[in-house]
Amino acid sequence: MPRNSQLTKSLLHAVDIDYAPQRFTVYTARDLDRIEQLEQVPESLRFEMKVVSSVLPFRVNEYVLRELIDWERVPDDPMFQLTFPQRGMLSDVHFNRMAMAIRSGMDKQGLQALAKEIRADLNPHPAGQLEHNQPLDANGELINGLQHKYRETVLFFPSQGQTCHSYCTFCFRWAQFVGDKALRMATTEADKLYGYLRAHPEVTDLLITGGDPMVMKSRQLKAYLEPLLHPEFNHIQTIRIGTKALTFWPQRFITDDDADELIELLHHIVLAGKHVAIMSHYNHWRELSTDIARAAIRRLRATGAEIRSQGPLLAHINDNADDWAKLWNEQVKLGIVPYYMFVERDTGAHRYFEVPLYKAWQIYRDAMKNVSGLGRTARGPSMSAGPGKVEVQGITVVNGEKVFVLRFIQAREHDRVQQPFFAQYDEQVTWFDQLKPASGQDPRLFEAI
Repeated sequence: MPRNSQLTKSLLHAVDIDYAPQRFTVYTARDLDRIEQLEQVPESLRFEMKVVSSVLPFRVNEYVLRELIDWERVPDDPMFQLTFPQRGMLSDVHFNRMAMAIRSGMDKQGLQALAKEIRADLNPHPAGQLEHNQPLDANGELINGLQHKYRETVLFFPSQGQTCHSYCTFCFRWAQFVGDKALRMATTEADKLYGYLRAHPEVTDLLITGGDPMVMKSRQLKAYLEPLLHPEFNHIQTIRIGTKALTFWPQRFITDDDADELIELLHHIVLAGKHVAIMSHYNHWRELSTDIARAAIRRLRATGAEIRSQGPLLAHINDNADDWAKLWNEQVKLGIVPYYMFVERDTGAHRYFEVPLYKAWQIYRDAMKNVSGLGRTARGPSMSAGPGKVEVQGITVVNGEKVFVLRFIQAREHDRVQQPFFAQYDEQVTWFDQLKPASGQDPRLFEAI
């Protein structure tokens, strides 16, 4: 597919502004002192960032710094909270241990050992994603870099895509980015992926995930995806690509050296009969506000790919109905399909971001009151727990007992899909594992199989 093909020229009409190429500049924990905008932040806050980023991953790029963060509102600005480490992301015990180690001048090896010890307490792989979701090949050996939790969908973690243009502070995949191979899910063995898909005709959806697959060069993504167009993979109806690039680096689809090649690739896959779904992560309506972000959305949609949006409900960032309603309404206006509101997963910095389930449901319901039917495609609040994706559908009274009304959107045990069930109402509960069965409910519904 040549760069200057007629197809590329036609797709370029989706971009109505001539954007100049921009250099991708990234900052990590080692570079905190080089971020010019942080000069206005108190020294005490910068030290807290240094402590937290010694444990949890930090990465931000120049586009986020310049275009998305309102520096007049720091530290309360939601995009600052989304991308910069905050003290509350670690417990007092963990924070103080690392702070003392840094102040004492502990060497690099000692700091790394302490960080590894702290990370082990942060549930790096929730919901049994290594113990229960990793599939076996024909010889009974584990296949690295694949997950198969639900019958129809396989997740693939290409090693070249196990980073992001910037890191979200809440990320439930944070363990991918801390440099510990024992915590990482990734593979370069595409042949094992193809072999597994051949052996499992019940699989209809392949989700390319990470990290962020859109950090890969287009030629790398093409090498993984084009073999799926062979007739032996006709059962793969949908190719999903999880990404935050539309927020953190929309230039990926507009001005990067291989942006045209990426657009052609996606269009080629659509023309070949596959449904291409860009599973885009959004956390705040401001992520949609820049001209280049909107241009990237238009250009992606022009390929025939569909963009679906998902993201968790987060304290300090979007824990109010107005922000969600504005986000979903703006997405519908731009042609994006609202897909999921998630509950913050029980890993990493979840205690900083978690919202009680009763409040999460109230926020979801109030937001839904202020969107049209096209925006009510967003499901939630949803928890990706051990037994499956569990949605909080409401709060009611059954036989005199106040309960949460729950439903399996997806389930490890396939017969549970769409099954409603009830849990005891508790305003302290923030995650599925804390719920207790309501009277008469089978406790096995609350257990992973």
